[in-house]
Amino acid sequence: MIEFTTWDILRNLLLAARWTVLLSLISFTGGSIVGFLLLFARISRRKPIKVFAKYYIELFQGTPLLMQLFIAFFGLGLFGVDVPAWLAAGLTLVLWAAAFLAEIWRGCVEAVAKGQWEASASLAMGRLQQMRYVILPQAMRVAVPPTVGFIVQVIKGTAVTSIIGFVELSKAGTVVTNATFQPFTVYGLVALIYFALCWPLSKSSQILERKLNVAHRNH
Repeated sequence: MIEFTTWDILRNLLLAARWTVLLSLISFTGGSIVGFLLLFARISRRKPIKVFAKYYIELFQGTPLLMQLFIAFFGLGLFGVDVPAWLAAGLTLVLWAAAFLAEIWRGCVEAVAKGQWEASASLAMGRLQQMRYVILPQAMRVAVPPTVGFIVQVIKGTAVTSIIGFVELSKAGTVVTNATFQPFTVYGLVALIYFALCWPLSKSSQILERKLNVAHRNH
């Protein structure tokens, strides 16, 4: 019987953690781009665009991420489309993250006093100019904590992709456990790695929030 040291276990988990980090970066970056477009659609004055964004957000927020992964991975296969696990995982998480980020940011935009909209409109600013120069800079201060908090959720959400065969940290934990028969050690290390990924983000959010508040008061 092969003996596995703690370092052997940790090394294999760290190798898999790279894919967790990469998938998280892809999900958040892609989700931010799509979410930003959804934000503008959500606050648009054109009703069809606004309605589309509303139902998109409700669809992805109102259905389980696991089901969305199944549809992307298995559903397209019914039409003869062979979808790799990494593509299905990345695409699903991007679309899922976009729905939540758009709604988080919409709440932050709406937190800005209506007088700011009226004041900028009195300066003959267009809708995009209002958002760029007046609304978004103020909304950003409000958006930092929930946005970073959601990044933590994205990192933990990558674990669900193991169900379609994507080998990230959680899936690697299962594989290593089956090989070593040391579940306590393996999943203890998995938990520590997730903590090491998420805790700095939470702390950086608090630091950045304080800096933005100080800058706002000084301004």
